[in-house]
Amino acid sequence: MSGSGVAIEAVGLVRRFGERVALGGVDLAIAAGEAFGLLGANGAGKTTFLRLATGYLLPSEGSIRVGGRSPETEPRAVHAQLGFVAETSRLYPELRVRGFLRFAGGARGLAGRALDAAVGRELGRFQLEAVAGRLIGNLSKGYQQRVSLAQAFLHDPALLLVDEPTSGLDPVQQAEVRRLLREAAGARTVVICTHDLAEARELAQRVAVLRAGRVVAIGPSDEVLGGPDPLALFRGAPS
Repeated sequence: MSGSGVAIEAVGLVRRFGERVALGGVDLAIAAGEAFGLLGANGAGKTTFLRLATGYLLPSEGSIRVGGRSPETEPRAVHAQLGFVAETSRLYPELRVRGFLRFAGGARGLAGRALDAAVGRELGRFQLEAVAGRLIGNLSKGYQQRVSLAQAFLHDPALLLVDEPTSGLDPVQQAEVRRLLREAAGARTVVICTHDLAEARELAQRVAVLRAGRVVAIGPSDEVLGGPDPLALFRGAPS
């Protein structure tokens, strides 16, 4: 892919669930080609932001645009640009790895030689050739995370959204997943939701910290997270 990703812009973005406000007026611009980290404690609104970007949820107020398009009114155009890796793997344990990737590629409009090439490419990229014929449900969590990442790359998306990419993995598996994500940056826009500060420093050029659904800090990773007590950004209610 010769492009450099797509931009995301949120303006006054609000999402409510009944009386609970998950996002309370977020203004956020992520540049095309940027490796961006969205940080916050559990319940801060990170996953809600990703789901709004994909169109899985719709805004209560405000707007979000992906590559200049609205996930609400142009969902197919938005989905064609993005790959999404959920925190909890959306995999089919009864399928074999190669069969699952073929299914996922077909759902994205790939067929014939293009599908064969895409599946082969991602099996190689994520070092899955040795387990291509195995049932997903019989794989380790680390391998399942690789399969989840591989499905997001099949259609060569300009934008990659990843939610808690190394949650529950051992240190070796974490290092491998982080390496793959570093390699993905540059040719794509990569947005990583995490509560791991070391992971954010390693993978993101710039970060925003969400607290109680609001942006409380934004800037270069080293500046935002380099203070004497970066955890203070995660504590309490936003001012």
